[in-house]
Amino acid sequence: MHKIGLPTVLALTVAIIAISSSAPMIAYCAAPALAIAFWRNTFAVATITPFAATRQRAELRALLGPGGRRALLGCVLAGLWLSAHFGTWVPSAKLTNAAMATALVNTTPVWTALLAVLRKVHVPVVTWVGIGISLVGTALAAGLDMRVSPHALLGDGLALAGGLAAAVYTTIGERVRTSVSTTAYTLVCYSVCGVVLLGVSVIGGVRLHGYTGVTWLLILAMTAGPQLLGHSLFNFSLKRVSATTISVLLLLEVPGAALIAWLFLHQLPAARTVPGLVILVAGVAVVLAGSSRRGQPTKGGTAISPEAIATT
Repeated sequence: MHKIGLPTVLALTVAIIAISSSAPMIAYCAAPALAIAFWRNTFAVATITPFAATRQRAELRALLGPGGRRALLGCVLAGLWLSAHFGTWVPSAKLTNAAMATALVNTTPVWTALLAVLRKVHVPVVTWVGIGISLVGTALAAGLDMRVSPHALLGDGLALAGGLAAAVYTTIGERVRTSVSTTAYTLVCYSVCGVVLLGVSVIGGVRLHGYTGVTWLLILAMTAGPQLLGHSLFNFSLKRVSATTISVLLLLEVPGAALIAWLFLHQLPAARTVPGLVILVAGVAVVLAGSSRRGQPTKGGTAISPEAIATT
């Protein structure tokens, strides 16, 4: 591993700030949660399409041909689970506080480890210890939300569901991306996700237009920051920093989201939930350590999965 220089440190710093801003921006944005999820993916598709159309045209044609049906099906399935992630995670950030929503959705590595058990992959003792610690932290933090409001508890549940959906999404992506480039895979997944979210929004009568300029700027910022910039800078940093280190650094999104929410929204998690949040994040870090030891993906894909970062 190369020596970490100032450009890498700056890239990691900006990436962490970018992904940490997601929940606070969602909470502040005046648009409905499902509309935010739909437009984020739509704008991301619009950004990726010109590059994919010029650089990955042959691969995209192959995916649509008879020989690419299996890979295309994998991309579509991943996109369906990505829509489930956004459809639960984005509303959670509006129902509970930013730090809680971010911490609970970041249980993705825990869910990934449990999915590995279902796939009959050996999970070491240290990973089980981390899962146990995470469960205790979740119970302490989310359990206390029962005394706050039903809305907060619902938000906690949706954030956990978002973490589970992200784990399934990245587990599928781990297999599909052995034969499909990141660009083509991301384009198909985001497109499927956008179509599903559009359908759900239309059926549910969600307003998709008529927002203020500030609201549109926030949605664009969510697309450019957490969904695109964070992903790109973390992948840039992989040239200098190990995947395990970056996986752990991703957990800084939790205090980062709390800090941003405090500075701009005057929102802080209830003091009594903080010990649970700390224990939860520590448990996820132990799970990541266990994943590294067994040589499994550290956050749902080979090395650091781009889609894992893009789901924040």
